[in-house]
Amino acid sequence: MKWKLTRRFLGSVVTIVVIVGIVNTILLFGLLSFRSMYSFGTEDVSAENFSRTFSQYVVIQNDKPVVNKEGLEQLQDMKAWVQFLNSKGEQVAAYYTPETLLNEYSPIEIVQMYKYKEVDGETTVFVGEAYDFSYLIGVKDRGISRYVLTYDYLKVFKYINILLLLFLIVDIIIALVIGLLFGKRLTTPLNTLIEGIQQLRERRFKKMPIPKGVYEEVFHNMNELSVKLDQYEKERDQLDQMREEWISNVSHDMKTPLASIHGYTELMKDNVTDLTPQEVHEYTSIINRQSMFMKDLLDDLNLTMRLRNQQLPLQFEDVNIVGFIREMTIELLNDSQFGYRQVEFEANVDKAVHKVDKKLLKRAIFNFIYNALVHNDEKVVVKIQINNIYPQCGQEQISSNISTASEFHTQITIADNGRGIPSKDLKQVFERYYRGTNTTSKHGTGLGMAIARDIILAHNGKIDLTSVENKGTAITILL
Repeated sequence: MKWKLTRRFLGSVVTIVVIVGIVNTILLFGLLSFRSMYSFGTEDVSAENFSRTFSQYVVIQNDKPVVNKEGLEQLQDMKAWVQFLNSKGEQVAAYYTPETLLNEYSPIEIVQMYKYKEVDGETTVFVGEAYDFSYLIGVKDRGISRYVLTYDYLKVFKYINILLLLFLIVDIIIALVIGLLFGKRLTTPLNTLIEGIQQLRERRFKKMPIPKGVYEEVFHNMNELSVKLDQYEKERDQLDQMREEWISNVSHDMKTPLASIHGYTELMKDNVTDLTPQEVHEYTSIINRQSMFMKDLLDDLNLTMRLRNQQLPLQFEDVNIVGFIREMTIELLNDSQFGYRQVEFEANVDKAVHKVDKKLLKRAIFNFIYNALVHNDEKVVVKIQINNIYPQCGQEQISSNISTASEFHTQITIADNGRGIPSKDLKQVFERYYRGTNTTSKHGTGLGMAIARDIILAHNGKIDLTSVENKGTAITILL
């Protein structure tokens, strides 16, 4: 594997070098061609532009070209002269021209003047046109030059082929040397990394030694991944164990009412003529109660599965949360089972309207309140509080473990001063496969908290639970 990686590395380097050599050669050839065609970079830009636009300073007087005052100043600043010619090449006007300058030109002489320094070694001549006259402008400046490049294309291609071959040979040799020198150092960590990935695939979560160099961060991340996967594997095993226990408990819960129903139906069938009306009523009540428990258990199982898989359509409507929960509190206190319990309601806001499914949200909040009442003694005090969330409000009103993003506007807190939840159980309270241990109550299906949490999440809300043993529990809901 190590030598295979090294060969691939060398092949990649050589390929890159070959491509770079070809591209460099093409660019060189392109620059040479462009240079020969357009004389790129050999003319002074300001002098060229000055000569081409000099016609703006020329006016016609008495059928002859005349340079205005501004044009004369520009000529003096550029240390230049100008000579105007008619269509026959004869001089019709001149300014600042040297005495040795010709007064009449043939076409070939004009070409020679433009291409070569015919006046002296310091003057470069430019050509322009104004009205019906041509003009020559000579700029005396050693820094301005014009070169004419002549070459044979066949020879150029021959030299380029030789140059390309030399580039390829030299670059390939360099690539091979570099690859042999550094290939082992670069590919050995990759081989170790591949072995580490194979270990992860085989569920062997071991930390790898971290080498110094470019792969150091990769090995850090791989070791962190290994630790997290090991943690997830343990959590999955724990969840699987909890699932098995939960299924066992559900199976046991189902067998108990079934056995009771079966026993009482057999008793009624065998003694149908001997039973009194009071006994028949008692037996049928037990059968009905046990069947209702089984129905509730199956309904809870179906509801939690549909909530988790987002297959339950919610009936949203605008609801004032303050009035909604106040009515729930009154309904709870009117229940004979909880009428004597201490339940307090406090709203620090008059109105908080949200789109919610009233039936499901009511079930979730009642579940939290019932848990606080049922799993504590009769002296427990349950406090329900509603607050608005404002950006400027004190963050102490909001649980430190929950996000306070701007999309949340209402905070609902259900707190009690009861026995609390052990810290080791806090992370499992909302799991479907968890049944509380710090309680003497045997009512319910064990799915209530999971369903309530899923209902809040289905409303795009957030929920947080904090608890301290022997001090109480608080559930914070953000909508």
